[in-house]
Amino acid sequence: MRLLQRLGKLLFPPKCILCRKVLEKDETDLCRHCRVHSPECSSGARKLPLISEWAAVWYYEDLVRKSILRFKFRGVRSYAPAYGRLLAMALQRQEMQDFDLLTWVPTGRWRKLRRGYDQVELLAKAVGQELGIEPVSLLKKVRNNPPQSGITGDAQRRANVLGVYRVRDAEILAGKRILLLDDVVTTGATVGEAARVLLTAGAAKVDCGAVAMARRGGK
Repeated sequence: MRLLQRLGKLLFPPKCILCRKVLEKDETDLCRHCRVHSPECSSGARKLPLISEWAAVWYYEDLVRKSILRFKFRGVRSYAPAYGRLLAMALQRQEMQDFDLLTWVPTGRWRKLRRGYDQVELLAKAVGQELGIEPVSLLKKVRNNPPQSGITGDAQRRANVLGVYRVRDAEILAGKRILLLDDVVTTGATVGEAARVLLTAGAAKVDCGAVAMARRGGK
């Protein structure tokens, strides 16, 4: 098994998830340059609707944006463990470990079939592995709304996601503190609607974790 792993690394050497440079032996997930110079996100800079606290790894721009687009639309699901490690560290830095259930914003059924995977579910599993908690699917998407990226204006984005999620089982989340994950947060309309559904069903509070956050305005 070790021989196969070594052979795999020789044929497909690990690369930086941002710039795609081949990593040195002592580097993990990110090259030194990207680890130092990537646009780290400053928590608390924005308020998100119905979210108590949030943490994100980076701002959604430049190489970070390109990396997430590869993960989301080009089948590079292998980024999930790296994103999970980095997001888990961001959550721990913000001391956001005071939660009962870990869940995620689900992708619609048709988009999942077309892509072959739900990228945020992969992220949740990776974060859960790092934090030692099993993610729970609390939400299901009941309407295939148009992508938020094609809609401008905060009000239009909120209207586009209104009513698209339902709780799978209200009993298991009653009074619980929820950590909700998404890949990217821009305006906060999507995570805000997901939080609204969870809180309406009886959750005590909803916090949010994301790989990337827009500096202001956009999912």
